[in-house]
Amino acid sequence: MSKSAKARHILVSSEHECESLKAQIEGGADFAELARQHSSCPSGQRGGELGEFGPGQMVPEFDKVVFSAPVQTVQGPVKTQFGFHLLEVTERND
Repeated sequence: MSKSAKARHILVSSEHECESLKAQIEGGADFAELARQHSSCPSGQRGGELGEFGPGQMVPEFDKVVFSAPVQTVQGPVKTQFGFHLLEVTERND
């Protein structure tokens, strides 16, 4: 089977907001709830869930983190042309 991953993210416009949300998650806040409240991506309504995708299907900065970061660990801020992301790989098949 080829490489694939499942991830969820929160997209915001500033690095400061991204850092603040990351601190809240590390303090025990619910990732999905914060995604619903703050993410400017339509996926926010699904708790930030992006579903399953393979390498090359997302922007390069995003891709790099998704296919290298530890699973179940919130990463970020990750800057792309869309803004700043907090990103968590929920599952990965290498």
